[in-house]
Formats: sequence, C-alpha cells, structure tokens
Amino acid sequence: MAVAEAEELKMSDELLAFINEWKVKPGNLIMILHRVQEEFGYIPRHISIELSKILEVPLAKIYGVITFYHFFKLVKPGKHKLQVCMGTACYLRGGDDLITELETMLGVGVNETTEDGLFSLEAVRCVGCCGLAPVVVCGADVYGKLTTDQLATIVAKYRNAE
Repeated sequence: MAVAEAEELKMSDELLAFINEWKVKPGNLIMILHRVQEEFGYIPRHISIELSKILEVPLAKIYGVITFYHFFKLVKPGKHKLQVCMGTACYLRGGDDLITELETMLGVGVNETTEDGLFSLEAVRCVGCCGLAPVVVCGADVYGKLTTDQLATIVAKYRNAE
C-alpha cells in the first residue's frame, strides 16, 4: 500500500468511540475487528498497529485473530466480490469448475483481487441456495444453476457497469 493511501485511511470518530467503548469488555478484539472491517472493507496493516497501541495488545495477537478467522481480510477486496459456493451441493454440481474458470478469466486465484481492483474471488461455504447449485454470489445478486459458459456474461455485467 502506498504511503499516501495509508494516510488517507484513518479511523473515523465513530470507530474510535466504538473502540474506546469496547476496550475494556471481554471478547473485545473480535468485535473491534468486525467494526474495523465494516469501516474499511478489510483490516489495513497500519490500523492493526494503531489498534495494538490503543488496546495494549501485541500485534501478533491481533494478526493471530485476523488470520484464524476467514471472515477477516488483510487485503482490500475488489469492488465486486465473486463468491463461489463450495457447499456440498454446489461442489458436487460443479462449483470447483466455476472457480477454475473464474481464476482463468480474471487472472487471479481464490482470495485474490484483480489488478484493476474490480473483482475479488472467494470460495465460500454454503450460501443457503442448495436447490440452485452451483451458485455464485456477487453483492446482493445470486446466480444459480450455473455453467462455466455463463460466467463471462456475469463478469461482463459488472465490468460494463463501470
């Protein structure tokens, strides 16, 4: 991350108030990390360093929590998160093929973001649409009963919206 970008990402007054409110409560770290990710979309390194100082918690402990839970992101996600369901029904009906095709199409692997910052690719567990397997979710849009041939149209929809 460029220094200029790091300087632009500062904790809001609301976030600082939340941190101060939760600072003394048991289980505070996970709640605070959720709130940080809600604000930034991920947990920036320099914010983790600030949290370490504010909470008087070793940075290693913060990174231990962030890396243990798949929900937390260390890298800024793309504007559009393509989430491929890998629950049992989706996996058995070709979810893995969808991931392979999207990796080729986007030029990134799972949990990576395209260079232009438009797309992130994620493999997720069941999204609760088993009857539509295999499923890809992008924002509030759910695409079911997909084949690899349909993915180019879905990606183009979001690319063209820019």
